[in-house]
Amino acid sequence: MVIVVIAVIAIYTYYTSLKSSAIHIRIATTTSLYATGLLSYLAKEFNTIYPGISIDFIAVGSGAALELAARGDVCAVLVHAPSLEATYIRKGVIERHRIFAYNYFVIVGPPNDPANIRNATSAIDAFRRIFRAGEEGRALFVSRGDSSGTNVRELSIWSEAGLDPRGRPWYRVCGCGMGQALVMASELSAYTLSDVGTYLKYRGEGRVPNLVILYTNSSELINIYSMYIVKSCRGVEREYAEKFLDFIYSHQDLIARYGVDRYGKPLFYPAKDREPELYRIWREFAGLERG
Repeated sequence: MVIVVIAVIAIYTYYTSLKSSAIHIRIATTTSLYATGLLSYLAKEFNTIYPGISIDFIAVGSGAALELAARGDVCAVLVHAPSLEATYIRKGVIERHRIFAYNYFVIVGPPNDPANIRNATSAIDAFRRIFRAGEEGRALFVSRGDSSGTNVRELSIWSEAGLDPRGRPWYRVCGCGMGQALVMASELSAYTLSDVGTYLKYRGEGRVPNLVILYTNSSELINIYSMYIVKSCRGVEREYAEKFLDFIYSHQDLIARYGVDRYGKPLFYPAKDREPELYRIWREFAGLERG
């Protein structure tokens, strides 16, 4: 009996020491990749090859993710804000840029569509209609207000429309992630800009019953996801951060399949078949060239 107890203690100590000695890789990621479950899915697949590696995701807006990189708090970033990314590339904070996925932004809102954006001719036209309806007391808009990729795109559309909604009573800034913004918009019967992946997940779970897609345009509202290694990251953490990003890049078939069974369509699309086009669009959004 004593021998059995000793053996059990030895086994427990062994596995505990393995767990405590696991290599932890800190990666900052935009909330949409995390909230949809895609990253947990990819990390689980990665661990079938590298079981001793723990991938620790920090899900924040793209702006906050890049700030974590600047402080050296993470070894890699997964983001979707080209104009911000270009700034941190110039600062020498991030390197090894690769586009690995894309999807689309959609404007969602209440089914009765008080701003009539179903008939909008462009995202700019849709935002102008929302602005007008807001000023007339007929509509609300929820903004993430968190310097995320989605927030950056939203503000750029307002700017292109020649409008500034900030401070208006109908323009509600939540300072929150995409999922929270969608829930808030649903509760308020308000409009918001969302990546389609997070919307489909929350819609499928019944968490946003008062929201439907009212405007989308695949060429106008494309949403590009990029990966980077943080230059200051060194040693074994950098080695396995690179291995994880290499795994994602070379297993984009996993991205293509994710969400199909549950939602009827993928939440994200692999970049590999459209890379030249996506890099051109990324450079335009980053302000590096004008198309």
